[in-house]
Amino acid sequence: MNGAAVSSTGRFECRICWYVYDPAAGDAVWQIAPGTGFVELRESWHCPNCDAEKGQFLPTGEAADA
Repeated sequence: MNGAAVSSTGRFECRICWYVYDPAAGDAVWQIAPGTGFVELRESWHCPNCDAEKGQFLPTGEAADA
């Protein structure tokens, strides 16, 4: 995934289970602080709902509510 072409404030949706990673909310399961952009997540991060790899997420085209 090319981080330069992806907004750090946008939401990303899992192609497997439709879970949406919202940077404004972070991720309580992985203890990711609110305000952490998707491109800032470790490559080892997985979907907290279905355990899909980070590469299975696509941008939704919506900016996070800040």
